[in-house]
Amino acid sequence: MSAAGRASPAPSDAPAAARAREIARALLAWFDGRERDVPWRGARDPYRVWVAEVMAQQTRLDTVRPYYRAFLERFPDVGSLAAAPLDDVLKAWQGLGYYARARHLHAAARVIAARHGGSVPSRIEELRALPGVGPYTAGAIASLAFGRPEPAVDGNARRVLSRLSDLASPSPGRLERAARSLLAAAPGRAAALNQALMDLGGAVCTPSGPECPVCPARGACLARMRGTQQERPPRRSRAPLPHRRSAAAAVTRGERLLLVRRREDGLLGGLWDLPAVALEDERDGSDYQLRGDGHGQGAAEDAVRERLAEALAARLSISVAVGRHVRSVDHVFSHFRLRLDVFEAGWVEGEPTWRPGWTWATPREAQALATPTYLRSVWPRMGVGAPARPPIG
Repeated sequence: MSAAGRASPAPSDAPAAARAREIARALLAWFDGRERDVPWRGARDPYRVWVAEVMAQQTRLDTVRPYYRAFLERFPDVGSLAAAPLDDVLKAWQGLGYYARARHLHAAARVIAARHGGSVPSRIEELRALPGVGPYTAGAIASLAFGRPEPAVDGNARRVLSRLSDLASPSPGRLERAARSLLAAAPGRAAALNQALMDLGGAVCTPSGPECPVCPARGACLARMRGTQQERPPRRSRAPLPHRRSAAAAVTRGERLLLVRRREDGLLGGLWDLPAVALEDERDGSDYQLRGDGHGQGAAEDAVRERLAEALAARLSISVAVGRHVRSVDHVFSHFRLRLDVFEAGWVEGEPTWRPGWTWATPREAQALATPTYLRSVWPRMGVGAPARPPIG
């Protein structure tokens, strides 16, 4: 019988007081003796904590570091962020991905400026009321910046807490109770304890290879005692990512290139992009199968040209002559894979009517706008330099 099927005492959601004190002491001793190259570690400025936590969501720390420094140089406080145009914020975020984070950060800064006098609130209810601030971010700001005994349960902490209490079904409520019991056992150390849980999950209590012999909390870990650490928390099965195809038109009018703003409530919301049309999914047997090397297959390529011209006439009220197939670009989003086929096109007549916004941009102007990462390989062929990245170091 597997470890998952063995009968074992029903675990408690939260460690008993004595065991909680043992775990908290062990975690804090381990954390206090640990050095980690994280630029915001030890920061108590709530604005800096907030920016760091938002940037670090679903993003590797090595990627975040240069963006964090550059963002704070550009927007050093809530007031400067709130006063900035959204375009400037998105440009500073360009390449970091998950752009809804930047839009929410900007919107929340404006709320803080209008309702809280420009100071990030410390109360959990006020933090949760800000755009884009969920339970984890609110708990992180409240504990790291203000020392409040609030849990901050990210993916790493979720795994550690699930194993410490051997939780087969780690619901948010059960995890919160487990975290609060540890916080109660370490009064005044909420920031350190929350960071210790996250660090332990990232460095020792990893998903597939927990290093139990060197774990500071090994003596009080119920999953280790019962041999279920590999099964806690239960793995979430992931379906294969679907494939989607789109075609985009690089429409030129003299020296200028047509860019349209993506709708703010959609994918890559607020960024400037080439006008595009969705084709059928590959898995549905699309007729639009291009080779992806700049040389389309006759009839398929002609069909896409026609589709693009029709879409731009219907959606933007402009007439274009679609030319050669420039490039195929592959990009992986969190929930699908995209193949984007880019075509040259020449403006014939009409002025765009695209409500989210449009512009005829010079190469220099196009470089200054926030655009999707997948266009980096297309820009040189359009005479546009690659967008600058934040400085490393």
